[in-house]
Amino acid sequence: MSIERNGKQKFPLNAKLCSNCSVAEGSAIAPKLSACARCGLERYCSKDCQRAHWKANHKQHCIAKADRTPQLQKPANVNKSASQVVAVGTNCAICQDVIVERSTRCILPCNHVFHSTCVAELRKFGVDQACPLCRTLLPPGPEQRNEEASRRYMLIYRVVERGDASWSALPKWAQEEADAAIREWQASADEGNACAQYNVGIQYETGELIVQNYVEAARWFEKAAKQGLAGAQFNLGNYRKLGQGVVQSEVEATRWYKKAAAQGHLEAQNSLGFQYQDGLGVAQSYEEAVRWYRKAADQGHPMAQCNMGVMYELGNGVPRSDENATRYFKKAADQGLAVGQFYLGMNYVRGCGVAENDPEAVRWFKKAADQGYARAQFNLGMMLERGQGVAQSYEEAVKWFKKAAHQGDSDALCKLGTM
Repeated sequence: MSIERNGKQKFPLNAKLCSNCSVAEGSAIAPKLSACARCGLERYCSKDCQRAHWKANHKQHCIAKADRTPQLQKPANVNKSASQVVAVGTNCAICQDVIVERSTRCILPCNHVFHSTCVAELRKFGVDQACPLCRTLLPPGPEQRNEEASRRYMLIYRVVERGDASWSALPKWAQEEADAAIREWQASADEGNACAQYNVGIQYETGELIVQNYVEAARWFEKAAKQGLAGAQFNLGNYRKLGQGVVQSEVEATRWYKKAAAQGHLEAQNSLGFQYQDGLGVAQSYEEAVRWYRKAADQGHPMAQCNMGVMYELGNGVPRSDENATRYFKKAADQGLAVGQFYLGMNYVRGCGVAENDPEAVRWFKKAADQGYARAQFNLGMMLERGQGVAQSYEEAVKWFKKAAHQGDSDALCKLGTM
């Protein structure tokens, strides 16, 4: 699996938590947590929590400790490098075809090298899963390693996200888990697992568990993207668009956005709409832009909803309609998108697609301003200065003008000068 993240919740530094209800060990409710007898990774405050977590999702991910780290017998040539045992250009002992490049080979713990696909086929057989040459047991497969790394990562993520540690200063136990997670992800990625390749790319992008490196991030995203993983295709499109870690190319960005969008990736559909709208890497077409914006907007993507509102407001690719524009702005605003809240506030001020309503305009400007949207901060300042839809207050107006000015808003800078 690839990682998704949850919200914040405080708990004591280094505390062990119940995997079901997140109660900390040592509290009055849970003086001591019991580990899962099978995997040893998850902990519970009670049998009820253990049963609930097992039914919810742990059952499908629980892997016995022995299965995660099988006892491998030490081969006689363990100190030799893989290139001393089987080099590129040598025949794979399983299929007898030549190993033509490094990217297609799999190096086992015994240092014997085969095609990755041959080892994958060998794992499908439930009997005698061992190296064909020395009979050393095969390590866990790439899918299992990716899942193991993801579980380890989430243990650390909980600690950091809840504010009890930082990625740059992890507790000793968390650093050990981080090192193990990276090893498992890297091993899985090297064997060709697309999700692991994506996760390795994310780590190089964020610099959480390893040193940040956009070139390496792009390289791993490309490996996963070529295997059809939509999230990696979208990320690679972004890297191509920005020239981040790779040569900048709008054409290549659009190509990868198209691949991800065709698989239903909402961010990619919205980005592809933008490419068509501005003619970036593709022939300019408002109609195609609207088609892709609408696909994402109708599935609830807030930025695509806002973009649909703009297209209706300008009449680009669709008949001009203030009512439809306001409808889409409202959808985006209700999801908390600052730019959507700003546009909705503007329509309430002007009475476009909705009855003119200054207090409503102030309300939506305030929501966007609180999120740091500079134009909303300036407009809120103007409403406060005039007493339009809100009690007049020069002091409050100046406060919002300053916030917008600090972000480089030229109108706010001028307004501060005159005030």
